Amino acid sequence: MDEDVHIERFTVAGEDAGERLDRVLANRVAELSRSRLKALVLAGHVTVGGRTIRDPGQRVNAGAEIAVVIPPPEPAEPAGEDIPLNVVFEDDEIIVIDKPAGLVVHPAAGHWTGTLVNALIAHCGTSLSGIGGVRRPGIVHRLDKDTTGLMVAAKTDRAHQSLVEQFADHGRTGPMERGYLALAWGVPHAPRGTIDRPIDRHPHQRDKMAVREGGREAVTHWTVVERYADTAGEPVACLMECRLETGRTHQIRVHLASVGHPLIGDAQYGAGFRTKAARLGPQAQAAIEALGRQGLHAHLLGLEHPASGEFLAFRSDPPPDFAAVRAALLQNPARPSSSAGRGRG
Repeated sequence: MDEDVHIERFTVAGEDAGERLDRVLANRVAELSRSRLKALVLAGHVTVGGRTIRDPGQRVNAGAEIAVVIPPPEPAEPAGEDIPLNVVFEDDEIIVIDKPAGLVVHPAAGHWTGTLVNALIAHCGTSLSGIGGVRRPGIVHRLDKDTTGLMVAAKTDRAHQSLVEQFADHGRTGPMERGYLALAWGVPHAPRGTIDRPIDRHPHQRDKMAVREGGREAVTHWTVVERYADTAGEPVACLMECRLETGRTHQIRVHLASVGHPLIGDAQYGAGFRTKAARLGPQAQAAIEALGRQGLHAHLLGLEHPASGEFLAFRSDPPPDFAAVRAALLQNPARPSSSAGRGRG
């Protein structure tokens, strides 16, 4: 274990029996704030009776042995790291990159290093806009860790302000365009549609989002590009293009799952659909297993240049693992639905 790691151990007293774990920790580990202790619990750094507990509200029993692993403090500011970047476009104002799977966008709990921000700091030096804060310099939008494709970052404060406004508008009145290719389970009856459902944090699983009444407005437009059949010739999956009218966390993943078409490979929102893979041929099954992530790729990004006002459009082909799933599924194309209406989820 790292010599800088400190472990705090204590036994739950009789008067604390039945109390919440976070309250007991706050009373016994006074040098750490309640928010810091909660973060340690959620990150799996607290054990009760030798068992890792990730619920701060867990009730504890008298006599239970509690251990809190306290890692060394993280640096206040991210440092540049020599991480390869696929740069699509770069000038004095902006940089557009094609993000690979597995790359976290900015430092956060559990991912303080090895992020896109670390790579951008090394690549751009001091030219990144600082409006986003020390941990998010130049960042104006995000892609999930395992979503691939096009992202833009600001290198000047002028560019940052312009891009933030464009992303907030999402093409409703301005030129912004964002297109995603999504491999999804099932085939909608309609060729295209709109999902207009509010999204908020999941009520019980804080690492997930969910469609919830009273949440933030979220609108996704989708079009079916290709339909795929199983080995019996029945529709089983499809390739969609999704256009965003809003930009909520996990929006496409949550929206498609909410209408019964979760992304292929999405363990967080589509775990219940894994059995559908058994209906596919061995090549498609192997390709999905090799993908090991959600089949989502940001293939289109259009924006107005912050300085010149010129409209710039960028396109990105899906990476090899995504393309392999698509190629395997195309071996069994499904016929288009006879319905030509506009679906609405």
